[in-house]
Parts: sequence; structure tokens; C-alpha cells
Amino acid sequence: MKRLLLIICCTTALFSCRKLEQPNTREFTEEAYWRDAQDALDALTSCYENMSNDFYYFGNEALSDNGFVSGTGFNGVSLVAAGSYDPANARVRSEWSYRYACIRKCNLVILSIDKVPSMDETLKKRIIAEARFIRAYSYFEMTTWFGDVPFFTNLISIDESKTIARTPKATIIAFILKELSELRTDLPTNVQYAEKDRGRITKGAAIALSARVRLYNGEWEEVKKECELLINSPANGTYSLVADYANLFKVAGEFNSEVILDLQYGGGRTFGTQRSFLPQTVALLRSTLVPTQDLVDDYIMLNGKGIKEAGSGFNENDPYVNRDPRFELTILHHGSTITDFENKVQTILTLPGSNPSTNSVDDQGASPTGYYFQKHYDVTAANYNSTLNLPLIRFADVLLMYAEAVNELGGLDATVWNNTIRALRIRAKFTDASATEFPVGSSKEVLRTIVQRERRTELAFEGIRAFDIRRLKIAETVLNKPVRGIKVTSGAFNKDPNGYIIVENRKFENPKHYLWPVPTFERDQNKNLGQNTGW
Repeated sequence: MKRLLLIICCTTALFSCRKLEQPNTREFTEEAYWRDAQDALDALTSCYENMSNDFYYFGNEALSDNGFVSGTGFNGVSLVAAGSYDPANARVRSEWSYRYACIRKCNLVILSIDKVPSMDETLKKRIIAEARFIRAYSYFEMTTWFGDVPFFTNLISIDESKTIARTPKATIIAFILKELSELRTDLPTNVQYAEKDRGRITKGAAIALSARVRLYNGEWEEVKKECELLINSPANGTYSLVADYANLFKVAGEFNSEVILDLQYGGGRTFGTQRSFLPQTVALLRSTLVPTQDLVDDYIMLNGKGIKEAGSGFNENDPYVNRDPRFELTILHHGSTITDFENKVQTILTLPGSNPSTNSVDDQGASPTGYYFQKHYDVTAANYNSTLNLPLIRFADVLLMYAEAVNELGGLDATVWNNTIRALRIRAKFTDASATEFPVGSSKEVLRTIVQRERRTELAFEGIRAFDIRRLKIAETVLNKPVRGIKVTSGAFNKDPNGYIIVENRKFENPKHYLWPVPTFERDQNKNLGQNTGW
């Protein structure tokens, strides 16, 4: 835990961006801080900044069968997805240190805020609730990736950090759920925050995160109850689907009625990672984070059928016509058009032998799968550095969690369908009744496939799929096969029997790869951490 020890040693420098009236001192000591409410808010802002980042948000997509990262970009996520990593992997190490940095910051706020004199009690409770939420979010991420992890709610000393053992995951999850239940009473709803406070954690976010935690645990009745608090009760916030799916992922569409929790960017905080997933003729950089053919294949046809279902109308020689409208808003393919940063319309050509060939699979800097992500593309970004907020939980996710839970309980009927799957498809601009009407007589298993597919395509490139394939225990299937790209008829490509490019062979061992290893770096500092099975 060397990085954690460094964080412990440097707590007095956590919030160095003070106002000009800061006492004349060379160091920010405890005595020189916590003087007023603004100090507490500044400290809380530091927690927000450490809740997540675009590197994890986008990189997580390549930890699933949705995406692929060529090379060692995004801290070596391709090695993790391929099953060829070890406890020294950069992403594994950074996840551990990043989350504990956040947890310590939150503990510092929660335990130090009483030092602020004469603070408004309502504001104080709200700040503590926000910090508790971010801490719970961090512990949830840690337990999802690592299982049992060190757990503490105090400011542990350096000596303690060298000896602390791991706490069972179940104990930590119980703590998270208790926190999310208690703290929501001190949080405003999304409509109660003033405009200057937009983007802060709300009562609705606490409920939605609790639903997600329970979803991962398979607590279907509890998932249903939590989602109903947001679907049926404006007392917990007012949420609704945005009319246009595309507007969800544009700067002009931020702070909309669908966002429950998002990763805030703007001001001095920007991200340039969009340059890694756009065509190199658009972003002038190698395209390293790209969609897979498997993701493309999961987008249904306009008639609601999967491409392999009888009567779907899918034409392998013209594969992108009559597909789910969200496909064109998420992924660029051969023949797609995009307006670049110079306001010029480009046609993206990805087939081998294309002229120009810059974005085709022939080019070394182009997408190796022949596809590019365009969701989250911010054409307004200055010098490619975007200020676009990235959604962590949307109301669409709540609807999908609700549909999944109700189906697992055996009650997915036309009413629930109309309020969830149909609502999402109508918003996506499906018009064929076979895609929008409830499939009467379908079994629970058939409906499960429909809901899971809907979840994958609605939330594609939002960092969700990597967690879903693990909670559903399908990672051993979907990550145990090659990453495929477009179908080609020429060129020296490694191809499967159907002519689709094989980009990489992946391997996923059950149960070993369902949990990441405790980083070697951390175990060298603390001999009590132990190790996960198989590592």
C-alpha cells in the first residue's frame, strides 16, 4: 500500500486550492483548514474528483465483449480482457490505489467537518451524506473487482495500513446498503438543488446506486422496490426519458431529466480520451479503443428480431440497414458519415482496399475491427479536450433494472413492458409493432434474453457491460472467444470460417478471473492481505 501510505502522509495537502486569505504558512495544516463552510465544500469537491474518471469509464468497455483496446493503452485493459495479466498489471494496481485515495478523502471530510465553527446544520448533513455516498461508491467498485478488501471508516495510521486485513465482501456490501439507505434522508432531490449545485449527488442517486448494488447481488425483490421509488414517486426526484437518444451525449444536453448521476467535467477538468476512440482522420490520433463485431451483432433489427432469428430480414451483404437506430448513434461503420472538428463531413471507409485507406483495417493506426465509437463524441471540444459530463446512472438504467428484476420474479407483463422496454424502443424511434409490443406468450427465459440485449445496446459504451457479464456469470463464455472485426473478402487477415477478422484470442478462467488479484505492490507493503483464488 505504498501509494496509500503516501496519501496518508500528505493529507494536509489534499485541498491546496485555498482562497487568497489563507494564513501565511508554508503548509496547509489542520489548524489552517476547516475554518468555514467553503473549506468543507472544497474538501468535498476533492472527493468528487476522485470518484471516477474518463480513463476508467471508457477503458472499462474493453474489459468486456463490447470493446477492444490495441496495445497497452488504458493501463493495460487489453491484457486483463485477454486473461494474460498478473497482479502487477497497471489497471489492477491503479484501481486499488485510486479507490483508496478516494476513500481516505471521504473519511477525512466526514471526520473533520465538526471542526468548522457555526456551520449550518442542513448543509453539514448534506456534505457528510455526499461524502458517505462517494465512499460507498468506491467500496462497491473495490468489492466488485477484488471481492474481500481492506475496510475502514477512520483515518488509519501508516502502521495500521501495513497490517490491516481484508474484510469479507458480504460485510462491506451490507455496510454500503446501510449507508445508502441512511444518507438519502439528508440529500435533496434533483429538483431541489439550485442551478449552481447541479451535478451533486441526490436522493435519487442514492436510491439508484442501492438498486444497482442489489442487482449485482441478485436481490430481485429489493431491486424492484428501489426502482419503484424512482419510477412511481416524485418525492424522490423527477426523472424521465429524454425524447432524443442522441442528445443524451452532447454538451448541450447535459443536466437533462434522465441523468441520475454523472461524472462531472468542465472548467479545468476535461478529457482527451475521445481521441482514442474516434477515427484517426477526425481526431488525428491512432484509434485504439474500438467496438467489436459481437457488439454490432447484438443490435436488433427494426422489426425487433435478432439478426440470427428467422424472419429478421438481416442481409449479411448489407449488414447495417434496418438496424436498431441506436446503432448508428453509437458506432461508426463502413459508409458512416461524421462531422469533424473543422465542421467538415467525412465518410468513414473501413473495408480493406478503401481509398483513402486512412480509416480502413489496412492502416496501422486505424481500428483493427473496422468499427469506431462515436457516442460521447464532443465536436465542440477545444483542442480535442472535452467538457462533456459522462453518465454513471441514467433513468434508462433504472427502467432496465426494474424490467430485469420483475422478469426474474416471474411478473414481466405488458404493463411493465410498456413502461420499460417499449418506452426505450419508442424513444429510440422504433415504429414496427413487432419491436414495440409485448411478446405475448414468451417464456421467462426468452424475456430475459430480450431484457439483457436491450440493456447491452441501450447502455453500450457507458462502462456497464464489464460488470454485467460478471454478475450474470457469462464472462467465461463471452470472453473465452476471439475478438472479431468486420467481414472481409481480401487482404492478409486472420479470419474465422465465416470471413470475419480475428483481432485477438481471449481467455477467461472460471473462477479465477471473476476477481482481480490483490496487487503485488500492495502485498509487498502488507503481508496480511492474502490473495484471491487462483492467483
